[in-house]
Amino acid sequence: MTTLIKSPAAWRKLREGALKNKTAGFVPTMGALHEGHVSLVRRSKRENDITLVSIFVNPTQFNDKKDLAKYPRALGRDMALLEKAGADYLLAPSYNALYPDDYRYKVSENKLSGTLCGAFRPGHFYGVLTVVLKLLNIAGAQRAYFGEKDYQQYLLVKGMAEAFFLKTKIVPCPTVREQSGLAMSSRNRRLEERHLALAPELCRALRGAGNAAAAKKTLQKLGFAVDYVEDRFGRRFAAAKLGDVRLIDNVKI
Repeated sequence: MTTLIKSPAAWRKLREGALKNKTAGFVPTMGALHEGHVSLVRRSKRENDITLVSIFVNPTQFNDKKDLAKYPRALGRDMALLEKAGADYLLAPSYNALYPDDYRYKVSENKLSGTLCGAFRPGHFYGVLTVVLKLLNIAGAQRAYFGEKDYQQYLLVKGMAEAFFLKTKIVPCPTVREQSGLAMSSRNRRLEERHLALAPELCRALRGAGNAAAAKKTLQKLGFAVDYVEDRFGRRFAAAKLGDVRLIDNVKI
């Protein structure tokens, strides 16, 4: 059974008391869970005594308030999915609980965060790094699990953990995909039917093109509004919109 905890203080009391001698794995999420999140929970369960999942739709990482308002929220469904996956605890805090300072203090990074998605979403990664640092400090876990679909985010979180000497190991996990090749994402739920049929072409273009420029051209011809396609870190990254839904993906080159 998954135990719901609503305040950081309640979790820390439990972690420092009854769970003090347990190894913990942590899976931070924004909810609207899918099989990709479940794969992180399953890996955590294999590698730790207990698994904590957090659900918090973090407003500080949204540069577009309309995007924040449209982000899918389904706590009841998410709880049922976590129960089935065997997560031990769910932390679902309020904004005031996580941001008693009302975001007066924030974590910034001055190199990687301004590229790729950061170039198109000003301040996005400051919000991500700030909330993840808070959550890692609260969780007190030995390991935290991040999907490689958000590979730029993974690199930034890993770099932050190393820079601030955090005890938690940041563990990357492979992207989970639909049979069509589409990377699983909470945002996929917002795709119109015609766009959902087209969305798998994002991954196919990244894998099939000879270079980033060719992949971008292919996507544009198909009707994607492309933010970028770039080759970095031995991977090909892309962000593109179908309607008002922004999709990201990356594949190894």
